[in-house]
Amino acid sequence: MKVDKKYKGLVTKKFNEFFVVELNQNKFLCKIKKSINFKNQLIFVGDQVDIYQIDLQSKRATIKSLVKRNNLLERPSVANISNIYVICSVEEPKLNLSQVNKFLISAERLGVEVSIVLTKCDLITEQKRLFLIDKFKKWGYPVITLNLNNSDNFKNLVIELKKKKSSIFMGPSGVGKTTLLNMIIPGLNNTTAAVSRKIKRGKNTTRNVELFSLSSKSYIVDTPGFNMQALEIDIRELPNLYPEIYKQVVNENINCKFRNCLHLHDQGCKLNKNFERYKFYKEMIESSKSHYCLIQGD
Repeated sequence: MKVDKKYKGLVTKKFNEFFVVELNQNKFLCKIKKSINFKNQLIFVGDQVDIYQIDLQSKRATIKSLVKRNNLLERPSVANISNIYVICSVEEPKLNLSQVNKFLISAERLGVEVSIVLTKCDLITEQKRLFLIDKFKKWGYPVITLNLNNSDNFKNLVIELKKKKSSIFMGPSGVGKTTLLNMIIPGLNNTTAAVSRKIKRGKNTTRNVELFSLSSKSYIVDTPGFNMQALEIDIRELPNLYPEIYKQVVNENINCKFRNCLHLHDQGCKLNKNFERYKFYKEMIESSKSHYCLIQGD
């Protein structure tokens, strides 16, 4: 039985010229209507699409049009992300604050909610765990800590994920992203690799981009070796990617002399620079300055 009426569905998987589209908890194998290709409209996992020519028996359909997306993560290509969780291990591999900072900046660029998940907390003391929670809260981020000896925080993470629309994990290799996904998604069984003793880093083990349902309105993305987006940022946008700076400008209404103040040694800068990540911010600005032509204006 074929249905010609148009329905809105969600792309959960893409391979070759085929797309798996979820509609009312049913999955249909779809190809794209030729006119979409002519318009150079690329479709990615996470996109909402209109499908028609639906064959209920064979579970096949045709994608007629692409619904306007909210955002697009480029590598790997995933659309309409609502939440990014930066996954970091506190040991094995050891926590690298400069690296965490870069992941956070990379995540902030998408303009979505960003949180931190600290794994392997059974390898540190309770005092160190509380210290790290306090540190990252001062950076402006909610923190979830995971411990192999206590499943309560993991259960809380799953409950939280089920309240989000579309979540994705990012972080260095070897910190437990794949293990977490295997625990969260029943039957996923992605392979994991141990941390290399020589380089103290893990190996990428995930291969395909796919969206998995956690509840009727909640999804999580499984990604192939998703580490960090390339940090090619216009330094004039960088202050907006640091909550410590953004909150001062927006919430506290600080008014620097120049609208595009970079908060370094700029004349009339009123930013309170007494926060831990300022050194990272300063390094990123100074290392990128030569690549941009800045126009200072009133």
